[in-house]
Amino acid sequence: MTTGNRYLPSVRETSAYGRSTRSSRHRRCVLPAAPDFRDYGRMASLKQFEPASGTRDFLAAEHERRERAFATIREVFGRYGFQPLQTPAFERLDVLTGKYGDEGDKLIFKILRRGEHEATGETDLALRYDLTVPLARAAAAYGSQLPSPYKRYAIAPVWRADRPGKGRFREFVQCDLDIVGSSSPLSDAEVVLALHDALDALGVPEFRFLVNSRHVLFGLLEAYKVPEHLGSGVLITLDKLDKLSPEAVVAELVSNRGLSSEVAQGLVDDLTSPDAVERIRGELKSSEMGQVGLAEVDRLLELTKDAIPAERIGFTPNLVRGLDYYTGIIFEVVAPGMPGSIASGGRYDGLIGRLGGKDSPACGGSLGIERILPLLNQADQDSYSQIDVAVTVMGEDQSADSFRLAAEIRRAGVRTGVYLGSSGKFAKQMKWAGDQGARFCVIYGKAERDAGTVTLRDMDSGEQVQVPLDQAAAELARRCAPSS
Repeated sequence: MTTGNRYLPSVRETSAYGRSTRSSRHRRCVLPAAPDFRDYGRMASLKQFEPASGTRDFLAAEHERRERAFATIREVFGRYGFQPLQTPAFERLDVLTGKYGDEGDKLIFKILRRGEHEATGETDLALRYDLTVPLARAAAAYGSQLPSPYKRYAIAPVWRADRPGKGRFREFVQCDLDIVGSSSPLSDAEVVLALHDALDALGVPEFRFLVNSRHVLFGLLEAYKVPEHLGSGVLITLDKLDKLSPEAVVAELVSNRGLSSEVAQGLVDDLTSPDAVERIRGELKSSEMGQVGLAEVDRLLELTKDAIPAERIGFTPNLVRGLDYYTGIIFEVVAPGMPGSIASGGRYDGLIGRLGGKDSPACGGSLGIERILPLLNQADQDSYSQIDVAVTVMGEDQSADSFRLAAEIRRAGVRTGVYLGSSGKFAKQMKWAGDQGARFCVIYGKAERDAGTVTLRDMDSGEQVQVPLDQAAAELARRCAPSS
């Protein structure tokens, strides 16, 4: 990080800590107290070199593993005709607030105002909380320039001022796809199918879609005669059924949400019963809104049944999805071995209109890649290879020749590295080649130079062959080419 960078934002969460750099008309970062580099031992004991809580560093092997997953997701989303969209890492605060509910708004990372306003401690910008609201803003801004319906995907980091835990981070990547401009249930089905195919292509085992509709939930509140002004809070509490015991949820509905004990107990009993689907369908017979919701769920299941096995998708009445902007179908994806959901989404008609643009129907979903990666087969993680070919430097007088040879091999399309150490010992250079994960080592010493050849060593078998110097690059390209 360059300390003089005028574009560095000063980020503050609700419980921010640390001190600020000197006053400036430019942006300033809120940083912890400057470390004392004279006392390395004390720094190490205080974990000064670890990344901020809820964030991570990714070394080469893990970075490559993540990039392979992103490439798989992009390929699947592109196969469905979704287009990429990139938006800024931060948005105006007024764009983000009021879109995620009271609980979500508390988790927005806010950015202090700059210049003459910085002493006030006020905020006007914020790091993006998700990729959906920025999409809605972009759709409102560029609506006339976009195709209709507009199918977009985005793979980018988002930030939450959350308490880190297993599978939960303050900075993480979301992989989103959305359809703007279509109110057809076909668009809901296409989002679900694309996410299903992406999870399948990644190799996520035994995942399952849990499907519901906000209309089902509103119909349930109607059937239980929950006053309209209490409805939003009741749904927020019901959304905790996967985290709290039924008894705790009932208690919160009574003490915090104003429901009677009888109504609270009845709601929770119906939603957590083994025959919840049948109970809820029965309760909703008297609710017109509830019937609309059930029809949405049934239509989605009908449209996806030929592509998604029945054991991988089903109506789940106790699924709530706490975000305020959902208006119709909602869904989450769960998998054994990971608490919470690994993907989620739904329909959010009206969000673009709330941002001031032309009102457009929309739906979408998001893959939680941070929760997905731990579920995948990690057998390839230790086999990371930085280069395919390692070129030795057997003497100072041959270093230019080694660099020239490496350049020829790279031009042939092969990842190639040159030994940069100071030791001319053959054993040490072989160890370096092995540490780099090289498949072949090129040995070019005095004997090879005199003969006009190079020695190619297979790093797995130890077999060595000599080839003419002018054929070395082509031969290595052939040997390193992916097998068909």
